[in-house]
Order: sequence, then structure tokens, then C-alpha cells
Amino acid sequence: MSTVTPTDNRKLMELVAIDEWVKQLGAIPEKEFTIPRVLEFTERKAIQPETLAPYIFYANSHYTRNLIYKCKLFEILAICWNVGQVSRIHNHRDQNCWMVTPLGRLRVQNFRVENRDAAHGSCKLVPSDSYIMDATHPAVVRPEEPVHQVQNLPEFNQPSTSVHIYSYPYDSCEVYSMDKGAYADVPLHYSSEYGKLSPDEKLA
Repeated sequence: MSTVTPTDNRKLMELVAIDEWVKQLGAIPEKEFTIPRVLEFTERKAIQPETLAPYIFYANSHYTRNLIYKCKLFEILAICWNVGQVSRIHNHRDQNCWMVTPLGRLRVQNFRVENRDAAHGSCKLVPSDSYIMDATHPAVVRPEEPVHQVQNLPEFNQPSTSVHIYSYPYDSCEVYSMDKGAYADVPLHYSSEYGKLSPDEKLA
């Protein structure tokens, strides 16, 4: 069952359950799984928020990464942000990333990386553009400027859940410190997989 929802930019978005959304995304052939093609999909297909319930886990101290689907070509995560929570500044290992925000809204701050010195793990970060994501404004990480931070600002005053498509899947990324002018590899983990919370995950 789906409905059509008008957006403020006069486009029409079809509202579908997360399982159907994943199925339709997976029907895109690998050779067509490009930045414009998948972005166009996210602009036409919105996720029914209530169907994300099995994958939503909010924690008091940190945002959570919840695996919905994974194959060789891509993985889909629901990332849950309590009020005021932000990610560390990070990249995406040269993989493509698309983001939709079925619940709440989020701010994304992009950064330019200058004076990168791999031998010393040092660099300079310069804030560039920023934008807001919500249910009718999906986004894509630009390959030419892939370093960013996602923020659920206190003034938004509500928890938020974003759904991220990563192609190809990856299990580590670079995390950056503006204060120290440094960056380092950091392993990634799932807070839950397919609706089952990790035994090591602490939500309270």
C-alpha cells in the first residue's frame, strides 16, 4: 500500500514501507547504481516512518547505527539521533552515500580538507556549505567534498532517524579532529542488525 505525498518543492513522493523501498532500490541494476540514479530514486520514493520501528534504537549517550539490509553492492542503515547528538567529522572511504530523513530533521556540515599529511595523520579542516535534511529533502555526499558532520541540533527539539545507503559497504572510516588538526582510521560497528540489538550496545 502506498500513498502520494506532495512536497514543498512541488514534487510528488510516493510513500512506501521500508521493505518495499529496499526491494525497489535493489531492483536498480549495478551498472545504473550511480549517484544521479539513486538520488533520483530517493527524491521519488519516501519511507513510511512507522515501518522503520523494528530498526529504531535511541541511546542516551550516542547515536546508533542499525543495519536494515546488506548485499555486495550496498547496505542500508537506520541511524538514530537523540536531541543534540552529532557524529564525529568523518569521510566515507571513497564510497557513495545517499541520505534520507523519514523522522525529524538533521543538519549536515561539509568540510574541505587542506594540507593533508598522511605520514603524520595531520590536516586542516575548513567548514564549507551546510544544509538541512528532512522527509522531503534527501541528500547525497559529494565525492569532491566527502568529509562532513551530521547534527541533530538542540533547537530541533526532537529525536531523528535518517536512513543511509552506502555503496559499497565499508567497515571503517577516517575521523577528523578540528582542534588537533589530525585524522585517523576508526572501525565501525552496528548497534543492531536486522532489528536485533547487539549484546554490547548500551542504550541507557
